Amino acid sequence: MQNVPNVHPMDVLKKELLHILNVIPPGSSIYYIDYPVYNNGGDILIMKGAEAFFRDNGIRVKARYSVHDFPETLMIPKNHIIVLHGGGNFGDLYPVHQRLREKIVASYPNHRIVILPQTIFYKKESEFDRTAHIFNRHNDVHLFVRDPLSYEMATMKFHLCSVYLSPDMAHQLWPILPKSSPGKDLLCFFRTDIEKTKEQEQLEESGRGDFLDWASLYNRVEKKSINMIANMMRKGSRMLPMQAIWGKYTDYLMDKAVKRFSGYRNVQTSRLHGHILSCLLDKPNTLLDNSYGKNSNYYNTWTRGIKSAQLVEMSKGQSVDSTASQIS
Repeated sequence: MQNVPNVHPMDVLKKELLHILNVIPPGSSIYYIDYPVYNNGGDILIMKGAEAFFRDNGIRVKARYSVHDFPETLMIPKNHIIVLHGGGNFGDLYPVHQRLREKIVASYPNHRIVILPQTIFYKKESEFDRTAHIFNRHNDVHLFVRDPLSYEMATMKFHLCSVYLSPDMAHQLWPILPKSSPGKDLLCFFRTDIEKTKEQEQLEESGRGDFLDWASLYNRVEKKSINMIANMMRKGSRMLPMQAIWGKYTDYLMDKAVKRFSGYRNVQTSRLHGHILSCLLDKPNTLLDNSYGKNSNYYNTWTRGIKSAQLVEMSKGQSVDSTASQIS
């Protein structure tokens, strides 16, 4: 992303999202599918950005479905655009969401399908080829991706799919005002899942800062509430408006994340949306890479021009102490 004089880079990134209106015109009616109902605050941030984008541009969401409540068969009006949630789960690391995505493409050959900004990663080439076989039978799929590597992979495999480079939907939320003045120095918002790296483990051994992840941000009662809502969606509860309840509850979950981040002067994170949330708050932050380069690719494509943000790349011979000095 090129810097524009006297314009904050986050304003430029938010404006980049307007390119999506070329395939979802203002005033369109859409079905929004695969929105998150689980305790990953990054995906919730993406969802809130997508919903804000729809509202800001007069896009009418006629129905919403998560992976938990999407029915076996669903009649969608031909003049409605199917919009799939963005994020970092396009590939074979998170098969439940990928299977739903492929089912949609296969089941609605005559609808326009738009996939909001994603990062693509496959461990197995055979799985990528299987996805490509499904996508290459549809001539109105529009795939937005968050980095040049994903763009290259998509254009190589998906011959009928229109592919575009775009920042993450969470940028639509810019700016977010801090909830309080910072009272602590360093928040280490580190992954605890399959995308964690050995370099992160080295930094964890230094013991600097307060350690947190999305899973530990939410307490036992909040996690139980999330699971309860997901279970009720799976069972098809008609007694309660579960989608509306989840929408309100995610407002609370996001507000909690904003409050926690607001309480620190600096953030160090291996979570892409720890980085993006820090940028939305205009808070100094340093980003570590994840296991397959998603974070560094995103930073080098979109956020490297933000003065309050930097990418920490540890070389093999670099010590934890020397890396820690970069984030002080």
